[in-house]
This record gives sequence, structure tokens and C-alpha cells, in this order.
Amino acid sequence: MNYHIKQLLGLFIIAAVVAPLGTVMAADGQTLYSQKGCVACHGNAGKEPIMPNYPMLAGQNKAYLIEQMKDIKSGARSNGQASVMKPMIANVTDDEIKAIAEYLSGQ
Repeated sequence: MNYHIKQLLGLFIIAAVVAPLGTVMAADGQTLYSQKGCVACHGNAGKEPIMPNYPMLAGQNKAYLIEQMKDIKSGARSNGQASVMKPMIANVTDDEIKAIAEYLSGQ
């Protein structure tokens, strides 16, 4: 088989395996959002914060959400409600942060 055809076939196989993972990640993000306690303060799907000074997360830019969660976790962000968030996000992995951000950005 031609080398280029093998490369193309390999790429198609990778695409077929990876494409559905975006859907799985979004579903996992929804589950993680609930399991990690986000729902307690930010409400269902990030649309109903329990306090007026808590942000509505639904529909936010994915990259922005990731950056904010990582900054709060690392301590780079300490303003606003970051001190409330820090213990909540301490045990959330980078992959979980990405999944939660993917979910919230699609709401």
C-alpha cells in the first residue's frame, strides 16, 4: 500500500476514534459539574447563581473558563470570590477543568 494512503487511512481512523470523545467530554463535564459541587453555588447548568455576586457561567468562553479555574486553583487569581472557590477546585484535575469548561461554554 502506498505510504500516503497509509497515512491518510491512519488519520481517518484517528478521527473516527477521537470525534466521539468531544461528546463524551461534554457529557462528563455535566456530570463533573454536579459531582464537584459547582451546581451548589452556580446553579443548574451554570445559569442560576445562588448569590448575586457569583458569576453566571453558562455560555462563557471555554478558554476563559479554563484560565479562570486554573488561576484560582494555582492562586494566581485571588480577587473576588476566588477564596471561596479555591478549596472547591483544589482537587479538580486539568482534564476535569477542560471538561467542565466545555460543558458550560455550550450552555
